[in-house]
Amino acid sequence: MTKKQESETILFKSYILEDSTYKGGGKKIVMPDGIEVHKLSSNENPLGFSDKAKEAITRATNDLSLYPDNTDIRLREALVRDFQNELSVDHFVTANSGSEIIDIISKVFLSEGDEIIVSQPCFLPYTAFTRWMGATAINVPMTPDYNYDLDGILKAITSKTRLVFLASPNNPSGNYIPYQDLNTFLSKIPSHVIVIYDEVYRHFADAKDYTSALPFVKAGHHIIAINSFSKTYGLAGLRVGYCYAPKELSNYMRKICKPFLLSSLALEGAIASLADTAFVEKTVDLVRTERSFVLAGLKELGITFWPTQGNFVLIDPPVEAIKFTSLMEQQGIMVRPVGVFGAPGKVRISFGVRAANTAMLSAIKTVLNN
Repeated sequence: MTKKQESETILFKSYILEDSTYKGGGKKIVMPDGIEVHKLSSNENPLGFSDKAKEAITRATNDLSLYPDNTDIRLREALVRDFQNELSVDHFVTANSGSEIIDIISKVFLSEGDEIIVSQPCFLPYTAFTRWMGATAINVPMTPDYNYDLDGILKAITSKTRLVFLASPNNPSGNYIPYQDLNTFLSKIPSHVIVIYDEVYRHFADAKDYTSALPFVKAGHHIIAINSFSKTYGLAGLRVGYCYAPKELSNYMRKICKPFLLSSLALEGAIASLADTAFVEKTVDLVRTERSFVLAGLKELGITFWPTQGNFVLIDPPVEAIKFTSLMEQQGIMVRPVGVFGAPGKVRISFGVRAANTAMLSAIKTVLNN
């Protein structure tokens, strides 16, 4: 062993040295004049963000020399109003993005040698962030039609299991967990396990048996619901997220939240976004309308895809995934291969405005005809 290797052994944790950095979707590509670019690779809000949020953020720029609020209490109060007073401020924890909520959860609930359970394909930070705490991820793969194997997850739980990650709708597959299935699953979870329920796409779900985590949090189950302002509210650039959970869990999580955690712009933008229900309704209506349009178009083209409750769809492209992505980019359409999510050979396409979706379907047709 070299001196450098000896030094690394003493100073560095092996599970942090592993390459587990989450790499998000790429920046918007630049095309020659005359070719419009449609970025359908990052599940972003195609309408941008609320004008009310823009006004609040602009006003906040006048005070950037001052520290922001010491706590997030005003945002948590706004969340209480958004949840129709069904929860209290103590149920909520806020942070710089839904991803940071995952990081906080990992820090407070995981230790070296613990286990978590994920079901691939899934959002990469579930495994990357928990690995930084020395935890081992156990994968209980989804079924071939991209549904959770909830019985398989229950069988995989051991005395070392601390967290089970579920997402509904799930990224990148778009599947969801029906109310009764989740209810039955939670009734069988042992007391030493917490279910992390990622519902950042919940606004877009319209299945009759879809459920958020709200009824289960109110019932006192060990479940933490992750949410984000990046999708429905269009504030991806501000990095604001939150979770809600039974008070015994949320109060514990907030013990490591830093003072001045959220910037002034993030605070004011998020609070204003929650108040702009008209923008939220417009976004949800657009996504649901365009989802139907895109799925009908894919069916007409003979493209294999999976049912989705999100603002995106998972497809089996007509050519190899990386080649397909490149061919689409040549036509100004950005999509995302999701092999790293655990869906090798598949591609995720976000829903945009009608012009973007029409251009995307036309680009696929060109790929098919070449």
